[in-house]
Amino acid sequence: MFKLPDLPYPHDALEPTMSDKTLRFHHDKHHAAYVKTLNELLEKAGKEPSSLEEVIIEAARGGEKKLFNNAAQAWNHTFFWTAMTPRKTEPAGELFDAITQSFGGLDQLKAAFVAEGVGHFGSGWVWLLAEKGGALSVKSTHDAEDLVTQADVTPLIVCDLWEHAYYLDHQNDRKGFLEAWFDALPNWDFAAAQLAAAKGQSAAWRHPAPVSGSAAQAA
Repeated sequence: MFKLPDLPYPHDALEPTMSDKTLRFHHDKHHAAYVKTLNELLEKAGKEPSSLEEVIIEAARGGEKKLFNNAAQAWNHTFFWTAMTPRKTEPAGELFDAITQSFGGLDQLKAAFVAEGVGHFGSGWVWLLAEKGGALSVKSTHDAEDLVTQADVTPLIVCDLWEHAYYLDHQNDRKGFLEAWFDALPNWDFAAAQLAAAKGQSAAWRHPAPVSGSAAQAA
């Protein structure tokens, strides 16, 4: 069984961009619901996976839509929390160089990231990703779709485009949310570590492994 990971910061740490109330609904209820349904589906199917990445890949290959949606959304949300920090950071070193080479600079990356998110129709996610050679690009995915099934790319940061991510704080102003989010919350130190992984210098981030049934229920 998988445990709902704790937030890496207090619920109010991302204010004013994302409020305490938003994180309590988003993490404690939305994210928790995906993890609960995921565990129920795995238990019903008699599956005992070694990783969440394994569940996502096998569900995608097998056309198990409900299992894929809940597993991928559980993964996406944990990555989302990890890719944010209440302590403002700036890209540096190889990450700064890669952003400059791929986009022309951080301002141009922000423009591309926000435009991709605003132009995305409906629910989903907007990602900054790295290819194996280190080139960067921006991509949006629909609904639960993520990058786990794509072996040739590594996500660096992501922002949630589902309305529950921003409606309590920004109403229907997705652009305003994305602009404020990009300016304040990306964890560029984490992104730099992910870029190093894309270049084969280290291991990429993975979702916490499943725990025993009793431990998951007690958590």
